[in-house]
Order: sequence, then C-alpha cells, then structure tokens
Amino acid sequence: MPHSQHNADTRLDASAPPEWFNFASHLLKVNESRAAKVAYIDDERSTTYGELADRVKRFASALRALGLRREERLLVAMLDTADLPTVFLGALYAGVVPVLVNTLLPASDYAYMLTHCDARAVVVSGPLRDTLREAMANAHTDVPIVIARPHAQRAPGEPALETLIHDAAPVEPAATHADDIAFWLYSSGSTGKPKGTVHSHANLHWTAELYAKPILGIQESDVVFSAAKIFFAYGLGNALTFPLSVGATTVLVAERPTPDVVFDRLTRHKPTIFYGVPTLYVAMLASAKLPPREHVTLRVCASAGEALPALVGERFTAHFGCEILDGIGSTEMLHIYLSNRAGAVAYGTTGTPVPGYEVELRDEHGKTVEDGEIGELYVKGPSSALLYWRSHHKSRSTFQGEWLKTGDKYQRRPDGNYVYAGRSDDMLKVSGQYVSPIEVEAVLQSHVAVLEAAVIGRPDANGLVRTCAFVVVRDGHRGDAALDAALKEFVKTRLTPHKYPREIVFVAQLPKTATGKIQRFKLRENT
Repeated sequence: MPHSQHNADTRLDASAPPEWFNFASHLLKVNESRAAKVAYIDDERSTTYGELADRVKRFASALRALGLRREERLLVAMLDTADLPTVFLGALYAGVVPVLVNTLLPASDYAYMLTHCDARAVVVSGPLRDTLREAMANAHTDVPIVIARPHAQRAPGEPALETLIHDAAPVEPAATHADDIAFWLYSSGSTGKPKGTVHSHANLHWTAELYAKPILGIQESDVVFSAAKIFFAYGLGNALTFPLSVGATTVLVAERPTPDVVFDRLTRHKPTIFYGVPTLYVAMLASAKLPPREHVTLRVCASAGEALPALVGERFTAHFGCEILDGIGSTEMLHIYLSNRAGAVAYGTTGTPVPGYEVELRDEHGKTVEDGEIGELYVKGPSSALLYWRSHHKSRSTFQGEWLKTGDKYQRRPDGNYVYAGRSDDMLKVSGQYVSPIEVEAVLQSHVAVLEAAVIGRPDANGLVRTCAFVVVRDGHRGDAALDAALKEFVKTRLTPHKYPREIVFVAQLPKTATGKIQRFKLRENT
C-alpha cells in the first residue's frame, strides 16, 4: 500500500463515528455546554443552541405522533429559517428520513418527488403551501402537511410547525446505525428525472471532519453565512453540518441571495466565513454597492458549483483581503472533495484532493491519463451516497465499487493542482481535438468588457462543430461588431487557434440553475 494511502486510512480510522450513531443526537451532545449561545439568526429571530435542542427533540416526538415510522420519508420544502434545521435534525433524531427539495420547483416536480419517495408527510414554508397542495392533488396523495415559517394562510387540518413543537414532549433519539439511511437529496435532473440520492448518518459526519474542520478551519468563534440554500448539498454542509459541528453561529436568509441581500448580511451580522458560487461573486464585484474591506470581517470564503474564474478570485481577494477556496463537490459526495487551501490558493484551479478522498482521471477506456491530458474525474471517499433510489441502472453506472464516476472532465497540472475542463456532456471536439468550454469562457471573462460568458458547440453549414460564445457585457460597453471582432482576436492570442469562438452572441443574461450554474444545455436547445 502506498504511504499516502496508509496515512489516509489512518486518518479515516481515527475520525470514524461509532457504529451506532445518530447524527442529530451527536450534534446536540456536542453543543450541550452552549445552551445560551446563538446557533441561528434568521430574518425574524435568533435561536440558541438550547432552544434548538429542545425543538429538535419535540419535533421528533411530533413526527411519531403523526404516525411516521423509522425510515419513512418526510418531504421538506422549506425556506432558510431556523425551522429548517429543526425539522431536518428532528427527523434524523426520530429515525425518519427527511427528503430536502428545491424550493423553486413547479408543482409537477413536487408531484413526482412525492410519489417517488413515497412521502408520508410534508413540511412546507407558508409561501410554498399552495404549490405543494397542487402537487399533492396531482400525485393523488393525501398525507399530513405541516406549515412552517414564514407563515401563510392555513386550511383546517393543517397544523403549524410551532404548534406541533409546543404540544409535543421531548423524546430520546432513535438508535440508528452509522450506515442507516438518514436523508435524501434530489439531483438537478438536467438530463432526465431528478435522482433521489440516498445518504447515511455517517456521511454528514465525514464532510465536517474531512473538509470543514481541516480545510475551512471552522471553529466555535466563527459566524457563517451561505448564499447556497440548505436544500442543496453544498448549503446543507455550509449552514447546518459544519457550524453545528463546532458550535458556530449561522446567518440564514429566506429570500434570494442577491448582491444587495448578501452585502446587508455581510455588513450587519459580520460573518467570518462566506460560501458563494461563481456567478454570485461576479455579480458582487460588478455591483456599485460593493462594501469596502473595512465594513466586513471575512477571514475565508468558499466557492463551488462550477469553476471560479481566476480573475474573479484575484479581484475579490484584492478588494477584501480574503481568499476564496474554490472546490468541487456533488450531491453524490455530499460536499467538497477537491479544494484549494488557505495560504496556497491557485486561482484558476480547483486545488488538490481533500485528505481522506482519492481522485483519478481516466480516459474513455478506463485508463488513467497523464498530467496535462483531459480525463474523466473519479473520486472515492467516505461521504459517498449509498445509491439512487429506485434506479438500479444509474446507481451501477455511477457508483462503481469504491469509486464514483462524477461526469466532470479535468486536467492535472504538474504541480498537482486540478483544472476543471467541463462536464462530460459539455465537452467539444473541434478539428479532432477536445476543447474545454470552461477554458474559453475563462479567457473571455478576463476581457474588460465581459461580465459573463458561456460557450457551447454549434455545427456549421458543413456539419462541423465550432465554438459559439454567449456573452453578457459589462455596463458601459456595447455588444456590437467591433467588440465581436475584438473578443475573437483576444481569444486567438491566448489559446490555440481552433479554440476561439467562431460566433459570438451578445445576450442580456445567461440561463442558470437555482444554484447559479450556467445551463449550457438550454443554450444548445435554443440554437
């Protein structure tokens, strides 16, 4: 066994949770001495660790009173308030399986998820109540629905979460195994129906032990704020698993995290750790309301979702004096497994493997590739999901023994840093050679006139694939023929000739997911 692998195994053995392990109960015990400390600050109120523990135990009792049994599913469609950690941890505490879902979906998607996960109850924030009721009607399901903050009008028979918690008595935690099913997250479903990704109690523990503590250096004195919502794997770690694992304080925002919303929380609550996505960092830096360095207290930031352009990271650090640790994670791996390190950030790369994880780059035949070559990224580590629910074929193609096939393309530099090349289905082959859309986008975004760019492949009159760039220009610049020519020449002087965009389309905005990822497939559909 290689020495590095032996060290990794030793680290994992030393950090492993006990065999019988309930993650919610574990967090409550970790924070027993912090009962008076504020755990959450949301739009309406603050919640201490003591209050959170009491509410978690009471909600677990309420679930049992509603008739939910061990491993039955609870659909959770909630905005980011302190009610969400209460519900998520209360379900884990009771041995019930919370299924966190995106709060921006149409009723048809919720109807599919209700049926697919066989939900036995629903907890929904008031503003989403009507959409969930429509979904339940479409799914022909009639299960208890509980209304959480922010409140809206409730119909008879729809209890308020607050009332259920108040009327319940605290209970003891369910005796769960570390490998028991704990919760689900749904994948984005950009290539078909969303996949129910099933995680264990131990998986939550591992992301805190391997990434949050050693890479972020999160500690009790930190105040954290995540623009990514808790229903995403990234946000779940950022705003729940990580801060609660060390007794930190978390700021939650129910509304969409626009630059103005983010600036307000950065200057008002003074978080020390901020988690964003590349498109948000771009928008923040482009805003005329960007606060000066002395008005914030940031010590470290993180980015995930897609590659952070080098120029964005450099400009952010120059302004705030704070590094952004760009990394990559996934719903399947639960959080970041490849990351930059504080004090050794290499902007334009995704850094190196998080200790405790291993990665490989393989070609289409499964053989590892040399440094500098593009290969498909495989990863293995202890936070890997158990399976996709009711999807045996997709489970087998993604979870390959100890390894997970990510669907991402990467290159490894001689210095050991990994450079993102795009999703496997986004890669282009131009003139017989692979072209990474990410590489072309990064060059375009380094031009003074460009705010954002997305690159796809488009067949020409002869059926040959050529690169096409969709560009959003900065205020004060015009997307005209002169800029078109200037951008093409700009790329030609920085990349090999076959990579420059043969066509540039100027647009007002790019299509994005709720997490801020650019939806290149929508650009392809409309060409």
